[in-house]
Amino acid sequence: MDERTRDDDRDPAPGPGDRDAAPDPDERESAYELLQRGQALLAGRHHAQAAIVLARAARLEPGRGSILEPLGRACFMAGQVERAAEAFEALLVVDPSSHYGHYALGRSLIRLGRVEEGRTHLRLAAALAPDNRLYRGGLRRLGAAADRREPAGDREATEEPGGAGE
Repeated sequence: MDERTRDDDRDPAPGPGDRDAAPDPDERESAYELLQRGQALLAGRHHAQAAIVLARAARLEPGRGSILEPLGRACFMAGQVERAAEAFEALLVVDPSSHYGHYALGRSLIRLGRVEEGRTHLRLAAALAPDNRLYRGGLRRLGAAADRREPAGDREATEEPGGAGE
């Protein structure tokens, strides 16, 4: 065999779409590691960055409520309300009795102008966790805003949906 034939028989260098190519360092993180990093970013009030990291975790582990809840919170606080609503809807598919999921979805829907749908989820949250002052307060504020005929979502634009333990 001549030199040219031997070179042609070799496998080409791996390209970006090849499975044998070295994975991107970010892709090596497990869903758990991404979740931990996303929660740390969320705690540090880096909401947009947290949303990116948590979205990657959700792609690795779809349907995990433990990922969907902080993803929704991060999106909500980053002003990505539509994405937040999608995350909270996915959370409720996984856990229909999640009182926080109903509360946060309700808040998201209200911010999107879908007040009646939002009210329904706030009522569900309050019914599922009747001792939670946050949920009752959300309903009370929504009712007061309706009485004054002002959009409820505007006043709460800078509030994060509170944690489930409040």
